[in-house]
Amino acid sequence: MSSTKMKGEYSSSRSFVSRKYTILLCLGSFCLGLFFTDRMWSIEESKGMSRPSVTEAERLKLISEGCNPKPKEVKRDPQAFLGQVANTHIALQTLDKTISSLEMELAAARSVQESLQNGAPVSDDMGKQQPQVKRRYLMVVGINTAFSSRKRRDSIRATWMPQGEKRKRLEEEKGIIIRFVIGHSATAGGILDRAIEAEDRKHGDFLRLDHVEGYLELSGKTKTYFSTAFSMWDADFYVKVDDDVHVNIATLGETLVRHRKKPRVYIGCMKSGPVLSQKGVRYHEPEYWKFGENGNKYFRHATGQLYAISRDLASYISINQHVLHKYANEDVSLGAWFIGIDVKHIDDRRLCCGTPPDCEWKAQAGNICVASFDWSCSGICRSADRIKEVHRRCGEGEKALWSATF
Repeated sequence: MSSTKMKGEYSSSRSFVSRKYTILLCLGSFCLGLFFTDRMWSIEESKGMSRPSVTEAERLKLISEGCNPKPKEVKRDPQAFLGQVANTHIALQTLDKTISSLEMELAAARSVQESLQNGAPVSDDMGKQQPQVKRRYLMVVGINTAFSSRKRRDSIRATWMPQGEKRKRLEEEKGIIIRFVIGHSATAGGILDRAIEAEDRKHGDFLRLDHVEGYLELSGKTKTYFSTAFSMWDADFYVKVDDDVHVNIATLGETLVRHRKKPRVYIGCMKSGPVLSQKGVRYHEPEYWKFGENGNKYFRHATGQLYAISRDLASYISINQHVLHKYANEDVSLGAWFIGIDVKHIDDRRLCCGTPPDCEWKAQAGNICVASFDWSCSGICRSADRIKEVHRRCGEGEKALWSATF
């Protein structure tokens, strides 16, 4: 009994000790586990964590700063900034001019095609002047004339305008076309028109326009002339001159050639006369109120005795002829058509010399005039009688024309 009792006590005390150590062992193991687990996690995290990229950092910074971050102050050189603005402006202007030129070329081609398809009335030699591939001429000179100006035309034929084979040679060798420009009478096919047709059969130097003649219709005639001439001949310049003006053709060609490479050229003797509001006076302007207060002057424009425009401006008139406004005076109208576009105005006083002794003195000094007339008559006074004298004293000579190179 005693041995059995002792065994029982020993067994119970042993059980108590083992439970006690088991609990301590468990607690110790748990603490060690926490210690090692925390250390391993920090090591793995430090090894595996990657630094945020620049983009991510900026995003985090933006989020942390809110929706209104403070902008960074960037120092810029004012001169460099202005230089960049100027370069950009120049580039835009160049691009705009290129696009404008291409649009004008395309519209001009369409205008020429439409005029050919519609059969616009022109002179009898139009068919001869319309090859499949047009030749580029230097200039087309249109001499503005009227039904009553037969003597003036004959005086020009006898002085500065070559005739017959010489005129054909002028066209072929020098690229210069010269024609008298006239429309038709109010009664088409009447005696006035038949007289012009007979004169044209004899000389072959007319350009007939689809236009009713009349002094108050000169603006419309000028517009129709440039449009018709542009559709018939491809030239660098288109010239309009009155039939009471003396012209040195070689000097005119040499003058225009100097501006051949310039775009949108408008050449003449530029003036700015008064806007006349009084009815009944010569050069009265019915639309005077458009030019401001009484006593104002017109904008700068070439005097009407002689002026020249480049090919692209003739194209512009041809394309927009139906919407170009006509003022009472044709030289004012032409100047008005060019107000809103980028046009180079060239003021050359040799295009408006006086008659002898003015043009004679200038010729003796080696400064030959392009055109000569009397300002008091807006042309050569009594030109049919006096133009031969002007030609003798101020003309450049026939050799100058045939020896000239353009």
